[in-house]
Amino acid sequence: MTGAWRLSRRAALGLGLATPLLGRLARRARARALDRLSFNTDWRAQAEHGGYYQAVAAGIYRKYGIDCDLRPGGPNLNISELLLAGRVDMIMSNSFEAFTYVREKAPFFTIAAIFQKDPQVLIAHPGSGITSFDKLKGHTLLIGSGGRVTYWPYLRKKYGLSDSQLRPYTFNSAPFLADPDAVQQGFLSSEPYSIAKVLGKLPEVMLIADAGFSAYQATIAISRRLATEKKELIQRFVDATLEGWAQYLKGGPETDAANALIKRDNPDQTDDRISYAVKVLNERGIVLSGDALAGGIGAMSEKRWRDFYEQMVDVGVFPKGLDARLAYALDFVNKGIGKP
Repeated sequence: MTGAWRLSRRAALGLGLATPLLGRLARRARARALDRLSFNTDWRAQAEHGGYYQAVAAGIYRKYGIDCDLRPGGPNLNISELLLAGRVDMIMSNSFEAFTYVREKAPFFTIAAIFQKDPQVLIAHPGSGITSFDKLKGHTLLIGSGGRVTYWPYLRKKYGLSDSQLRPYTFNSAPFLADPDAVQQGFLSSEPYSIAKVLGKLPEVMLIADAGFSAYQATIAISRRLATEKKELIQRFVDATLEGWAQYLKGGPETDAANALIKRDNPDQTDDRISYAVKVLNERGIVLSGDALAGGIGAMSEKRWRDFYEQMVDVGVFPKGLDARLAYALDFVNKGIGKP
């Protein structure tokens, strides 16, 4: 009995000595454990997604205790369906999609707006004299199906334009290049650059947001359940993302790793194309303007959401009677992150 007692006593003492050490190791393991969240961008990797890539490459998400599964979109991927099916936690979206959720009574909404200005543009030939929206009458307008049910009704009514001016846009600039009087749709940081490479000079670029079109773009959409049940985690994700954007827009060597990830996910991206995109995003205030000037990157306001809804009701895009407040939540933004 004496030997057995001594053995059990030594074991107990050993366990007692090990307990503090085991406790410290357990705490360290918990500290290293990261909360995993998935986010799908709306297209193949590009500078327009740079803040997310910066937050990954610079370890910002990890600093906030998050393992971010950043997934690029693509032409054959319906990211809204992935969100609705619960196969991704959050997606890059827009104001129109937010009101689709409201109309369909789907339990999803917007919690941040990275782009204060919609970066869609209309492009005219250099030297054509088509430098503003009020000069579009009588010209062929190459606009795709998406634009025809979003910004086109607004432009048509405001500037007295006609559907008879419209021709299909198939994401091929050849028809535009062949007709010096034509105007085509595009994305501020993409098509103008490609057209300039062909023409040897930048085309005329008219930002649709400058016509008063007030949609938020590059928003973050999420289910109400996830935003409610894991509010603290989602706040960390939003804060980390906004920090990533604040860093990325400054450019410089600190963004090299993020740009390398972009080029890895989309080999079509080049350093010059990325540099041009960041340049025009900054020059035209796509991220840092509007609500962001006071509330920081990602900011939103009730007034802006209400005004946009009324704007779209006025041109017959949205039905009357929707509660605009169901399209968004302001809980996660307007905290001054990245404020200029």
